[in-house]
Amino acid sequence: MSVQPQQLGEPLNVFGRMGRTVITTLHGAGQGGMILAQAIFFIPSMFTPRRMHNVLFHMYLTGIKSLGVITVVAMFTGMILALQTGLELRRFNQEVNIGTAVTVVMMREMGPFMTALIIAASVGSSIGAQLGTMKVSEEIDALEIMSINPVRFLVTPRLVALMVMLPILTIYTNILGSVGGAIVGKTQLGVSFRAFFDNAQLYAANKDLYVGLFKAFLFGNIIAAVACHQGLTAQHGAVGVGLATRRTVILSFLIILVVGYMTTRLFYV
Repeated sequence: MSVQPQQLGEPLNVFGRMGRTVITTLHGAGQGGMILAQAIFFIPSMFTPRRMHNVLFHMYLTGIKSLGVITVVAMFTGMILALQTGLELRRFNQEVNIGTAVTVVMMREMGPFMTALIIAASVGSSIGAQLGTMKVSEEIDALEIMSINPVRFLVTPRLVALMVMLPILTIYTNILGSVGGAIVGKTQLGVSFRAFFDNAQLYAANKDLYVGLFKAFLFGNIIAAVACHQGLTAQHGAVGVGLATRRTVILSFLIILVVGYMTTRLFYV
């Protein structure tokens, strides 16, 4: 039985598409890494009054403008953790230990993770859309013609703002999550506030806090690199801006999940 040429071409096309996808992914990762490296190189140049004002403006957008949604998410994250954990611990008459469970989980994982997801969805998508609009409207090209480095002018202030504000917002999330857990413990599980926080203080270690803050710092770098790369490489007008915004959120979520797991495995195995 003879094999038709088109039958041979189908699997080859599949492998060709897979190869192009891998090459495109690696190319994008390399571009994002180069943008991040350049932005880090320009950080010392931000310590001038005019540029520091720009950094503070982006810190305000990242931090203060996000407090509302972070407050709600942090409170209910701690309340859900306390309720679900407490219901299971009640089966063993150990519900008094929910303070330890909620506080440690918030500091190690849920605090930086939930904060990063909120910032990626709100601030990261906004950065991708802003830079994407500037790219397709040729404002980036205009900056280069005027000998203004787009990375230093546009990326570095946003990177510094995310690097600084993510750990601060994570501490805020940890506190509110613990408070929410304590409220659920008091109202639904019969655990007093003093017992909740005494157990939390007894078993939560400084390492848990430091690892969580280190994760938040990494997540800030990831969001800035992904959002700025997607914005600076946007094409094809309004459609390209929409795709850049969508890719910013999706890629940020995926990379945050993977990096969060790898960081936990590095420090606790």
